[in-house]
Amino acid sequence: MTTQASMTGTAWAMMLALAAVWGGSFFFVEVALTQETPLTIVLHRVFWAVPVLGAVLWWKGLTLPRAPRIWGAYLLMGALNNVIPFSLIVWGQKYLEGGLASILNGMTAMVGAVVAGMLLADERLTTGKVAGAGLGLVGVAVIVGPEVLAGLDLRDLAQLAVLGATLSYAFASVWGKVALRGIAPEVNAFGMLTGSTALMIPLALIAEGVPSFNYSWAVWGSLLGIAWLATAFAYLLYFGILVRAGAANLMLVTLLVPPFAVGLGAAFLDERLPPEAWIGFALIALGLAVTDGRLFRRRR
Repeated sequence: MTTQASMTGTAWAMMLALAAVWGGSFFFVEVALTQETPLTIVLHRVFWAVPVLGAVLWWKGLTLPRAPRIWGAYLLMGALNNVIPFSLIVWGQKYLEGGLASILNGMTAMVGAVVAGMLLADERLTTGKVAGAGLGLVGVAVIVGPEVLAGLDLRDLAQLAVLGATLSYAFASVWGKVALRGIAPEVNAFGMLTGSTALMIPLALIAEGVPSFNYSWAVWGSLLGIAWLATAFAYLLYFGILVRAGAANLMLVTLLVPPFAVGLGAAFLDERLPPEAWIGFALIALGLAVTDGRLFRRRR
């Protein structure tokens, strides 16, 4: 019988730091959108993160793989884990509050558990995972509201875009586990973001043109914050928690991100969420607890 990884004090501190920087990413995007367009913001996010992770590799003495197959895997991983979801979320935030986008993004863990259960033999689909996903969907339905059935507007499409990002994240986790096993996490993070940058440069230039770079200090701070803190630093925290506490404990971060995002939006951008958003978040949180299962096992 395998021993369940536990959350140490260090792991909890890293978890709170990760939730803070990921919650801050929604705030940074809100500020950057005042002067820049979505795809160019995503390009800034992945581009400026690469040299930071490159410095980490140099400091640790890690070498990069040379096999073309691995770099092809990094391109696909970059598309699934960065290019597609980052672009969908940033576009969605043009029409949504950052806090609401972070709550919808909280479906990531449940969607990932279901997709992995369907595609990976060692992560079978259990009744708890299905039930948890069902509760999460009910939570999303409460947030989105019945008016979506009457006809989609840009706000409805923005919510669907954020939910689409969670599906892309789910397939990315499966692909990473299958194609990139046995490689140092820091190397995978650098390779993935290098692939993301290679994809985003032509995509952003063709769709939105050459960036002006004539930003205010606040926007420059937001762009570098989302690149250095919410991407490069976040990936180092992410893999550190994974090693210390395991994947099941790491899922808990999706419950900690929305309060940070909502708090920053309320404090600095005067954003307020309707009551149904919090009800939906509670249902998503309950769904994640059911998906994870350990809370109920401990009570029994």
